[in-house]
Amino acid sequence: MAALRRKFGEDYQVVNTNRASTFSAPVKKKRQRFVEKNGRCNVQHGNLGGETSRYLSDLFTTLVDLKWRWNLLIFILTYTIAWLVMASMWWIIAYIRGDLNHGHDSSYTPCVANVYNFPSAFLFFIETEATIGYGYRYITEKCPEGIILFLFQSLLGSIVDAFLIGCMFIKMSQPKKRAETLMFSQDAVISQRDGKLCLMFRVGNLRNSHMVSAQIRCKLIKSRQTPEGEFLPLDQCELDVGFGTGADQLFLVSPLTICHEINPKSPFFDLSQRSLMNEQFEIVVILEGIVETTGMTCQARTSYTEDEVLWGHRFLPVMSLEEGFFRVDYSQFHSTFEVPTPPYSVKEHEEKNSLPSPLSTPTPALTESHGARRDRVFSVDCINTTEERGHQGGTGGRLPSKLQRMSSSGKEDLQRKVLLLSSQHSEKACSTGDLPMKLQRLSSSSSPVAQDRLQLKSLKVGFEPMTQSTGDLYQRSPPTSLAPAPVPMHSPLLSAGARLEDNLPPKLRKMNADR
Repeated sequence: MAALRRKFGEDYQVVNTNRASTFSAPVKKKRQRFVEKNGRCNVQHGNLGGETSRYLSDLFTTLVDLKWRWNLLIFILTYTIAWLVMASMWWIIAYIRGDLNHGHDSSYTPCVANVYNFPSAFLFFIETEATIGYGYRYITEKCPEGIILFLFQSLLGSIVDAFLIGCMFIKMSQPKKRAETLMFSQDAVISQRDGKLCLMFRVGNLRNSHMVSAQIRCKLIKSRQTPEGEFLPLDQCELDVGFGTGADQLFLVSPLTICHEINPKSPFFDLSQRSLMNEQFEIVVILEGIVETTGMTCQARTSYTEDEVLWGHRFLPVMSLEEGFFRVDYSQFHSTFEVPTPPYSVKEHEEKNSLPSPLSTPTPALTESHGARRDRVFSVDCINTTEERGHQGGTGGRLPSKLQRMSSSGKEDLQRKVLLLSSQHSEKACSTGDLPMKLQRLSSSSSPVAQDRLQLKSLKVGFEPMTQSTGDLYQRSPPTSLAPAPVPMHSPLLSAGARLEDNLPPKLRKMNADR
């Protein structure tokens, strides 16, 4: 135990999964099993009607399948009745010929010598059937009916001996008792192996003689209902325990742990620790192989119900290396210990991993905001270009002094801040129709002060961070000359060949004309 604790850590804890287990599973009502733990199928056939005659057509198999008590009873009754019937036939022959009245007459030649009552006839049959031949009772040549009966007795006795002795021999040589030395673990476990969730159980061979061509199969017995509404009681489903990889072919010289990987093809794909408490199923395990000593096929069976499947457990190792050999400790064959295991199902795990990452998948909101940023940059460029055009267009398009100082002193800084502001999600307006209602009311005023306020408000574009940036730029930049900045050649206003007033709304054009 100390070595195991060093190997598995201080959290190592052995869980004995016998009926006095420390693992406290939810108490559930014991239900009927389809296959018992010893392999006996809990199925009885009833209401056969006229089909019972089929058992007599295969009488030999019927006798072999009977229990030993019935076989012994049939064996004794068959020989007893056969002996009494044949002894009665010999007594009848003696009675018809009158040999019973001349039993002690030495001058009389009977059919069977020294047979003068039923016990003597019975002894003669036993001596003949068993080939004892004491020599005191024998058939004479003057009894043809006795010779025919003797031939019939020999043939009938050989048939009865072959049938009953053969039945008893097959009954005794059946490898059912060989299955008693094949062990299965009391419980099955579910835990991770090689990064995959697996259902596992353990098998072992108590004898030194091997099981040739040993193969294991698993069936899931579970009632279900089809999409068409058909109810299938005790529906059988195959559990893959390595059929495709050859892992189901066992070399059973030491205890082996059989593993069923839970994947999308497994019926336990959506089984979790919580749903296991509410499930009702039975796993039938079938181990087949050829007995090495007799050459007969042997089959061992067991089953696991849902309350015998332990989630988050692993089997305790039973192999140890001794001096010159390996030792198997079968006292720990059924023991398990707890290991960290995810409580959710494989289906839930795959759905969690298949969710797209928000950083790698573009969303419609981000796409729309990207277009809004492009519009916002273009709107600010329009304001900038309008400012430059106003310096060259005379008094009608002249900007206020505050904006002229901003444009002449920090034009390059303003462009950099506009690019930074373009990454934020907001909408900008280039015309009065796109401005907020407050600015639209200001645009209806015809005073020069209102026009200056309108142009300042259009630079803000309903956007506080941009106003903060221009304010910081105004505070940092010293006042410079009011010389107008040169208009770039790629300006959309110059390329259109039109005046600034032509691109402004009618109300703004009227205000410029009044000034």
